[in-house]
Amino acid sequence: MVAFDEFGPEKIFEVYHPKSGMHGFVVIDNTALGPGKGGIRLTPSVSVEEVSKLARTMTWKNALADLPFGGAKAGIIGDDRTMSKQQKKEIIQEFAKAIKAICPSLYIAGPDMNTGEEEMRWFVEANGKMNSATGKPATLCVRPGEKCGIPHEYGSTGFGVFHATVVAAHHQGKNIEGMTVAIEGLGNVGTFAAQYLSDAGAKIVGISDSKGLLYSSEGIDVKKMLNVKQKMGSVVNYTPGKVLPSHDIVGLDVDILVTAAIPDLIKSADVPNVKARLIVEGSNIPMTVDVERMLHKKGILVVPDFVANAGGVISSYAEYRGKNPDDMFKLVKRKIQKNTHVVLKYAEQKNFLPREAALDVAKERVMKKCATCRLPDL
Repeated sequence: MVAFDEFGPEKIFEVYHPKSGMHGFVVIDNTALGPGKGGIRLTPSVSVEEVSKLARTMTWKNALADLPFGGAKAGIIGDDRTMSKQQKKEIIQEFAKAIKAICPSLYIAGPDMNTGEEEMRWFVEANGKMNSATGKPATLCVRPGEKCGIPHEYGSTGFGVFHATVVAAHHQGKNIEGMTVAIEGLGNVGTFAAQYLSDAGAKIVGISDSKGLLYSSEGIDVKKMLNVKQKMGSVVNYTPGKVLPSHDIVGLDVDILVTAAIPDLIKSADVPNVKARLIVEGSNIPMTVDVERMLHKKGILVVPDFVANAGGVISSYAEYRGKNPDDMFKLVKRKIQKNTHVVLKYAEQKNFLPREAALDVAKERVMKKCATCRLPDL
C-alpha cells in the first residue's frame, strides 16, 4: 500500500508492453522544485510500494542538494541475470516509449540497480530527447564537446563524499591532512573517495571489500591498492598489511570512517566498538536512525547519506543542463560544501541529529517553492 501525505506522491504510472513482457512503474513524488528526478531500478521483485519510498527519498535528496529537481523513481520488473542484451534493450526502450508523454516534462530517468550508461543510451534513443535521462555514455553527444553524457563512472559521488568529509572535519576543528581514514568498500564511491582523500593528505589505513579488511597502520598506497584490487580481485591481496574480517572496519581506531558499500553496516551492537569520531555515509542507509542517534550521544558526528553522497544527482543536473564534466565537478564541489556546512551548522544550533537537521532543511526548501518555478542556471 502506497502511503500518501501532503508532499505526495503526486502521480503514479503503471505501464505494460505485452509483446516484450515489459511491466514498469513511475512514481512522481513531488514536483515543487522541478521535474521529478530518479533512476530506473530493474529487479524481479520491484514494486510500486518500493518505488514510491525511493521516490520520496529522491524528493529530499534533490531538495537538500539545492537542485531544481523534484523527487521521482521508476521500476521495471525483470531479471537482469536471465535476459539477453537484446531482450533488455527492448524492454528498456519499450518502457521509454510508454512514458514518453511525461519524460522529460515530469520525469527524468537515470541509472539505478541493474541499469547503467548503456541502458540510458537505449532509453534516450527511444525517447528522442537527450535530456530525458542522465548518466549516459560520455560518447553520446549532441555536438562534440557539448551536451554530452556524464556517466557516474566519472566518480562524482565519491568526489562529493570527499568534500563532505573535508567540511565535516573542519566543523570539528580539524584539518583533513594527516587524519587517519578507513573506507568500507572499494567500488565506484569508495575508490574515488579514497583517491581524493589520499591526495589531500589523509592517511588511509583501512580498506575493506566483501573478502576482508586490509589494515596497515603505516598507511595504504591507494594507487597500488587499486591495481591489486583490479588484478587480484580483492583488497586482502595488498601488502604490507594485516588481513581482518570485513566487518572489523566498523571498530578500527581511526579518525574517520567512510561507508561506501553495503546497507545496514553498523548495528546497535557495534556502537560501543566504534572509535571513529566522524562517520561519512557514502553508501545508502549504512545504519538506522536509531543507531545514528546512539552514535550522536557518544559524540560521534555522522554526516547523513543524502547529504554526503548527493554528488551523483548533482552530476545528473549538470548533464541535464548540458554542462561539461569540468563544470560538473565544480558544481558538485560547491553544492556539497555548502549543503554539508548548512546542515551541520543547523544541527549544532538546534542540537539536532544531523539527519533531522537535513530533513528540516529539505522540507523547508520544498515548501517554499512552486511547481511552475523556472529552472535557474546554476
